[in-house]
Amino acid sequence: MKALILAAGVGSRLKPLTDETPKALISVAGVPMLERVLVRLKAAGVKAFVVNAHHHPQKVADFCADLSHRHGVPVSVSREDDLILDTGGAIKKAAPLLKGREPFFVHNADVLTDLDLRALAKSHKDSGALATLAVRERASGRAYLFDAKGRFAGHDRGEGNITWAKGAVPNPQRLAFDGVHLLSPELLEKITEGGVFSITKTYLRLAAAGADIRAFRGDAWAWHDIGTVEKLAAAEAWAAALPS
Repeated sequence: MKALILAAGVGSRLKPLTDETPKALISVAGVPMLERVLVRLKAAGVKAFVVNAHHHPQKVADFCADLSHRHGVPVSVSREDDLILDTGGAIKKAAPLLKGREPFFVHNADVLTDLDLRALAKSHKDSGALATLAVRERASGRAYLFDAKGRFAGHDRGEGNITWAKGAVPNPQRLAFDGVHLLSPELLEKITEGGVFSITKTYLRLAAAGADIRAFRGDAWAWHDIGTVEKLAAAEAWAAALPS
């Protein structure tokens, strides 16, 4: 099993911490976020990693080489030197490194969670979905919309700005995305979008054509992101309280 860790973010809301340090290398309780994510994915069965990089890309690449050495796993770098390609563009660019017979994880480097990744993988396998998205009920300006059976139905960008895949679903589940997906390898060949684009755009198009894209509820597990100084402090407090 492989994983793509999305680590290209500039982290503008974390300045000045990110002026000289890539957002993915910000430490939480003494451990850089990129390493935290890699260790959790490795424990869930991931054998090879791809990390995308844009902000201070050489620092990310050097850290990935160190991670590979210390953790005994291959870590490739997909560089986005000119511009950040967003989630969809990042997956498409890294596709040659992600191809294989097994599903692969896509995990944001700025997300700290104890989400059960093996349970997510089992849910994905059991459903036969093209993609499985970790989601939960929490306050968020944006959310994914799912039907009563947990199938992806649309995207709510806030303030009533909703894009439906096939048309409005009655009483949809409005769930915030955790920044963790599990994708079947066939998805790579179905990405026809180009340039800079969100994978949400691909999900909407594929769901409209009948693709099975599913929710995995992560409400039972903790979740933090480090997008702001305040959120970083909350993540630090949570991580510091974990058993060593």
